[in-house]
Amino acid sequence: MDGLGDGVFSKVYVSICNFLRKLLWAILAVGPIPNHVAVIMDGNRRFARTRKLEKEYGHRFGFLSLISTLRNCYELGIKYVTVYAFSIDNFKRKPDEVGGLMELLQEKLEDALKEESFIKTCGIKVLFVGNLSLLPEQVQDSAKKLMEETAHNTRAILSVCVCYTSTDEIAHAVQEACDENRLICTMRCNSSGTNKGNSDEFLVTLADLEKHMYMAHCPDPDILIRTSGETRLSNFLLWQSCFCYLHITKALWPEFSLRHLVWAILEYQRVQPYLEKMKKKL
Repeated sequence: MDGLGDGVFSKVYVSICNFLRKLLWAILAVGPIPNHVAVIMDGNRRFARTRKLEKEYGHRFGFLSLISTLRNCYELGIKYVTVYAFSIDNFKRKPDEVGGLMELLQEKLEDALKEESFIKTCGIKVLFVGNLSLLPEQVQDSAKKLMEETAHNTRAILSVCVCYTSTDEIAHAVQEACDENRLICTMRCNSSGTNKGNSDEFLVTLADLEKHMYMAHCPDPDILIRTSGETRLSNFLLWQSCFCYLHITKALWPEFSLRHLVWAILEYQRVQPYLEKMKKKL
């Protein structure tokens, strides 16, 4: 009887939790729901250190927090989620920690490739953003495979910024735009039989740069969340975050939960009219 009673209690508990979640989503839906949420996932190592754990466990707990946050955003109807997973500057860390992070990334990529994974069952498109050539070859292959297998998913888009910095993104965009303009000018000169093109054709415009940004596939973020209490952007989405709401929470990333996300959205809803007003002034 005890086992049967425990089973009934568990079902009732789950039903109540699901009802409360739906009620919470309905309340939040009264205000504007962000279309794009970006997150600087900071505090994994600090989480492990304060609990006297190996650094690896901090990153593993951080991954669980990522899945939970993705699920919450998905249920709320947020279309785009972008996370700062690994900066180019992180390669300066100790080799054993970098190696451990790459092994963890490979492990989670293999999990995501399984048919029963959260990514696939929910129809989420995954894009890896950054200088992927810096990743180990095996990780590159798994990342490309996951992008290929989720390419036709449309219900939500997860952008994972790995081997990324905003300055590298901007430099990449400038180089790509210049190369494209040079190629166009060369083709026009060859077709016209002249050796010189119009000098204006060599100019790189704002539209040229934005077209070649790593993040060109999605709109600018509405909310940028930074965990661990740090008040800096750490070279993340500098180009795209001009008019987004910057939300700082003292919670370390593995501690980040539904209540932290809800609070961030409520704060965004409070300032959203002002942000829209500022955008219209441009």
